[in-house]
Parts: sequence; structure tokens; C-alpha cells
Amino acid sequence: MNRFSGKTVLVTGGSSGIGFAAAQAFIAEGARVVITGRDAQALDRAKAELGSMALSVRNETGTAAAARELAAALEEAGVRLDAVFFNAGVAKFASLAQADEALWDLIFDSNVKGVFFQLQALSPLLNQGASIVLNGSINAHIGMPNTAIYGASKAALISFAKTLSAELLPRGVRVNVVSPGPVTTPLYGKLGLQADQVAAAAESIRGQVPAGRFGEPREVAATVLHLASSESAFIVGTEIVIDGGMSQL
Repeated sequence: MNRFSGKTVLVTGGSSGIGFAAAQAFIAEGARVVITGRDAQALDRAKAELGSMALSVRNETGTAAAARELAAALEEAGVRLDAVFFNAGVAKFASLAQADEALWDLIFDSNVKGVFFQLQALSPLLNQGASIVLNGSINAHIGMPNTAIYGASKAALISFAKTLSAELLPRGVRVNVVSPGPVTTPLYGKLGLQADQVAAAAESIRGQVPAGRFGEPREVAATVLHLASSESAFIVGTEIVIDGGMSQL
């Protein structure tokens, strides 16, 4: 299929995990893809693997200034956007007793403020009928200990999908959310835990998934492509949960 032939898509946090899988899937469907990330070397490796249909821009989500820099770089390159997958974010966990203001600011700046101001800055570059997909999480719905700040940041994105769709629909722009459950990505290695702690946590989580396994990045990417394509034109302000039944059964 070539659902995105002649279209340009931006994937933030596109150098690994779900973002990279989405970039691969968009390119396979004919899109030119722009990926962003904070690690220049990881971006270079991802761009090389994605091939000639990929562009890369080093950019960190989290501030309005960085959002404006991203928009300026794309405008200078003559980029107009048909879809954006806001995937970049931070997942760090702490208990109520241990959480501090620095953790709050890191998570909300990366996961909420960054997304809002990126969309604001990129809005003039969106083509009529563009689709926005936000990467949420089932932690917005389940009472998992130590995830209060992270879960709240993802709940904000679900709200964004509704309020920003209502605001952007006159331009034909839709905003939707994919909310993955546990997915096999490098993110789990960035939680600040030792390898044995990560393994123990993964095993505990796997036992809570009715499907009996972690999801794969490509499985989330498939839903991102559906929401970004014209075939989902009647899906507006909606969240699609991809979690093997973890939050549903």
C-alpha cells in the first residue's frame, strides 16, 4: 500500500522504539519522514537506516523555544506536514514520598508542555486535513504505584486530543491518541533502574497482561498509521488503547 505517497510526516523521538518503528512504517507506505531526537549520534544512525526518504532534526522537547526552533528548521527546509506523531517523552517513576519538583518539571515539560508548544509552533506548517497523533499511555487509566506524575502527564494528552481537535477541526485537522501498554522498547532501560530491577519489573508487568506478553513497537506503529491516514477520517478526539487487555480485562 502507498497510503502516504507524496505526503510528509514528522515523528518526534523517532530515533528508537515506537517512534523509529512508526518512521519505518510511514516510509514503507511512501511518506517522506522527518525524525527528531536529542541524541545526534542516535539520530544519524536512525536516518542512515531509514534511508533517503528520511530527514533528521536534532531537537529536545520541553520548551517553547525548542518548539519554535523545530518549526523554523522545518520551514527553512520547505517542509509542510500532512501528519505528526508526537512520540517524544520521558518515563520516570517515583513514589509520592520520593517525588520532587525536579521530577515533576522534567515529566510535565517533556510530555505536556513540549507537545503543546510544538503543536502551536508547527500549526502554520500543517496542511489542510492533517492528522495529529499523540503518544499516551495506559498509565493515565490504571492505578500503578509510583506513576502518579507520569500518568497525569499522559492524561493531559488525552484531554488535548479532545480540546485541540475541537479547535483545529475547522482546518480539517484531527487529533487522536494511541495509549500503549507495556511495549518492548529502549524506554525501559532509561528508568534509572539496575538491569536486574528492570528484568524483575518487566516480569511482574508481563504477568498482568492478559495477552501474556509485551507489545511490539510495530504493533503500535500500525495504529499510528491508521489514525494518521484518511481511512480514519471519522475518528476525532479519540484514544485507542494498545495493551494486550491489561487495562481492559
